[in-house]
Amino acid sequence: MPQRHFLLFHEAMDDATAPATAPGDDLVLAPRLRERRRSAGLTLEAAAHRMGLSAAHLSRLESGLRQPSLPVLLGLARLYGTTVSDLLGESAAEPDPIVRAADMAPVPAGGWTYWRAGGTGRAMQALRVHVPARAQEALVRVHAGEEWLYVTHGALELTLGEQVHTLAAGDSAHFDSLVPHKLAAGTREGVDLLFVHTLMQSDTAGLCITPHQPADLRGGRS
Repeated sequence: MPQRHFLLFHEAMDDATAPATAPGDDLVLAPRLRERRRSAGLTLEAAAHRMGLSAAHLSRLESGLRQPSLPVLLGLARLYGTTVSDLLGESAAEPDPIVRAADMAPVPAGGWTYWRAGGTGRAMQALRVHVPARAQEALVRVHAGEEWLYVTHGALELTLGEQVHTLAAGDSAHFDSLVPHKLAAGTREGVDLLFVHTLMQSDTAGLCITPHQPADLRGGRS
């Protein structure tokens, strides 16, 4: 697989699954997206290009007019050299090795719901995730790093490259994130996962492609 990957997000899927919000509804996430982008030295257009988003779409996320999906949050966190927890304003002054159940507030993101399950400021991020049926079905992700997941309830359809694997409760997977991968619920009630991924920055810290993107957009642009 080439070392350079131009990774695209299908923002039509994001618009379809992420609810519209009124300006100012998200008092933490939207301004932090803007602040972290500026701290990374990226213009709106440059960040959008690296993520495979339109500048208008990223602007809506930074204005609180749209809520980003969890995959987009992960991609923005990688691009800006931070974590999803930091973008959501959950970072503690000093890392705490213990995460209490009472502190695991559910966070909706693009049709998924996730709970922080690990400490902040680490090289890995741990999440508890619920993926409802039909959520983000067309989303294929490719990025640097590794992912590990464990199915706690329901069934997961995990696509790795050209292979589709069905995982039941108790099954797990550990794979290189540069392998194109897709997660979908295999049961009507959705699927619950424990999900751990490495936080690795790269020059291609974008996130997603879809099988319908033209071949020239999947190539090695930086």
